[in-house]
Amino acid sequence: MKSTLAKLVALGLLLVACVGGWLALGWWGGAEVEEETAFTVASGSTLTSVANDLEEAGHIASADAFLLRAKIFGSGDPIKAGEFMLAAGASAASILDTFQHGAAIAYSITIPEGTPSVVVHDLLMAEELLVGDIPVPEEGSVLPDTYNFERGEERIAVLARMQRAMDETLAELWPNRTSRTVATTPEEAVVLASIVEKETGVPEERREVAGLYSNRIRQGIMLQADPTIIYPITRGRPLGRRIRQSEIQAINDYNTYSMVGLPRGPITNPGRASIEAVLNPAETNAIYMVADGSGGHEFNETLEGHNAAVERWFALRRERGEM
Repeated sequence: MKSTLAKLVALGLLLVACVGGWLALGWWGGAEVEEETAFTVASGSTLTSVANDLEEAGHIASADAFLLRAKIFGSGDPIKAGEFMLAAGASAASILDTFQHGAAIAYSITIPEGTPSVVVHDLLMAEELLVGDIPVPEEGSVLPDTYNFERGEERIAVLARMQRAMDETLAELWPNRTSRTVATTPEEAVVLASIVEKETGVPEERREVAGLYSNRIRQGIMLQADPTIIYPITRGRPLGRRIRQSEIQAINDYNTYSMVGLPRGPITNPGRASIEAVLNPAETNAIYMVADGSGGHEFNETLEGHNAAVERWFALRRERGEM
């Protein structure tokens, strides 16, 4: 009798060991992932729905077996939404750990300096890996930069990061402004920086341009910045033609050829460097500038010097066949 009982106990232990070994092997042994594969966990997914998706994709043999082993051996931490890379030969254990604690594959979108908000909207809406609709953001509210995002992320969430980055940049830079700035608020700094951004594509000129416009504001001289003529017409998109005389004379809240001071709001989304330039403009007496033919500008303190520079610019354009 005792011998029979001992045999039954031994058999039971052996069975438990076999089942445990089978469960453990199926959990920590290689799964059905034959090659490195991207797998998406949709927002709102449960472990059950993900297990079914894994089985359907052929990455695991059985969703039920995966769930059983996950309950016995796995962490109780929630899974995250996103796109994850599964390594070739990944075990069921590593698959679950990837969904719970791994980093989702990050994609990126770049907003170049001086991109107007209508184009920011276009870029975000054209990104097929993002979802959802967004309004055109307020001009000057987005900080141009490169932003990471995950497949299936809401566009509104990415836009919010871009706008938060602008808020944080202004909060960082504003306390360090110099006495030379004419901006009395962070909002004014963004407005003037947006003009600086559109007026020069030469990084080394930003502070000089900011200094020039600061001088004009102090002296009550109209800024006469061409991009402020164009903005109310196209909202930042290219005009595609020369500015008309009627547009130069137009009276509105943006045209700095018909008003003294800053326009009512930004004319684009300025980058950090242009904001820094406005808050720390160059020490200069210049109040005039004109293109020099090399992509930059010639700066002058007097109208006489400016007129001579304009003549040189026109002569160069005639030589190039542009006039």
